[in-house]
Amino acid sequence: MSVFRDIVEVVLGIILAFIIYSLLIKISFKITLLFNVFLITVIYFALKKGEVYGAFIGMICGLIHDSFSIEVFGVAGISMTLMGYFSGYFAKKINIYPPLRMFVFIFFVSGVNLSIWAAMYSFVFSENIYTGGGTIFFQPLATAVFGLMVIHTLIELKVLKKY
Repeated sequence: MSVFRDIVEVVLGIILAFIIYSLLIKISFKITLLFNVFLITVIYFALKKGEVYGAFIGMICGLIHDSFSIEVFGVAGISMTLMGYFSGYFAKKINIYPPLRMFVFIFFVSGVNLSIWAAMYSFVFSENIYTGGGTIFFQPLATAVFGLMVIHTLIELKVLKKY
């Protein structure tokens, strides 16, 4: 029964991220450059289930994220797969659950994810990356603030257990 519950939780988490991303894109495309909702979902499941779940959820969320864009399919999938794995790995090695550490951790993961994505995008395309007037450079900060609020709330509601 636990496996079924895990699958349902993952599917609901991805659907929720998809809905939030869809709503943000309706409001303004630049907002989707600011908040990486799919990465927060990946980090949440990596913290909850470990690096293998994180990598798998990262692949799924990255490919869904790619389906919203006109870029090469798989670029976000690869970067989020890596971030899912490393988020789960480092969460087992160090205590990242205090709020300040969680903020720094999400900021770092988001920054590395953005850097990997930008490097792969630049490798594939000869054109410049659309930055939304510089908005994309605030993505690690905004994602860390939003992710800290979401994940800390889930910890307080005892949905996510500290290890």
